[in-house]
Amino acid sequence: MADDPFALFDAWFAEARQSEPNDPNAMALATADADARPSVRMVLLKGHGPDGFVFYTNREGRKAADLHANPAAALLFHWKSIRRQIRVEGKVTLATEAESDAYFASRSRDSQLGAWASDQSRPLDARETFEARFEAKKAEFEGRDVPRPPFWGGYRVTPDRIEFWQDRAHRLHERRLFTRAGDGWTEGLLYP
Repeated sequence: MADDPFALFDAWFAEARQSEPNDPNAMALATADADARPSVRMVLLKGHGPDGFVFYTNREGRKAADLHANPAAALLFHWKSIRRQIRVEGKVTLATEAESDAYFASRSRDSQLGAWASDQSRPLDARETFEARFEAKKAEFEGRDVPRPPFWGGYRVTPDRIEFWQDRAHRLHERRLFTRAGDGWTEGLLYP
């Protein structure tokens, strides 16, 4: 049994990458706005380690507004193929500008252009409007690198709780909870 939640995460994530048919790095991101109204959506994990779990998004959309008002979040990785899930809860901070630049540069050109064209989470009158904006950005950046938009970047969830859930027969599941204690972690079990 691993006593380091990040080492255990790495082991489970490696198994999921071998067995999940699509997006083993997909995670549900739960936030709450200033009025404590919850919202959840799927995002993609793009970096992780002892300093936290990183995802990237438009910083003017609904999730960003929630995180600005209430900088805490929960993540859920659910890997049906291996019958496991991991829950993460913690504080949220911005990823560095250098991290955001580096990840943005690694995206496909169309994904980069899409970041410029999208007013994420805001009303859209017709799909054609978005497609026209995409084509306009494509023309604007023709022949040169697409820079990262100033309104787009990463967030890091620094966990204070990480729970590992393993399916067992007859709903007698195994649940291991790691709770941050200073610079380390304490570990315990939870009833299924």
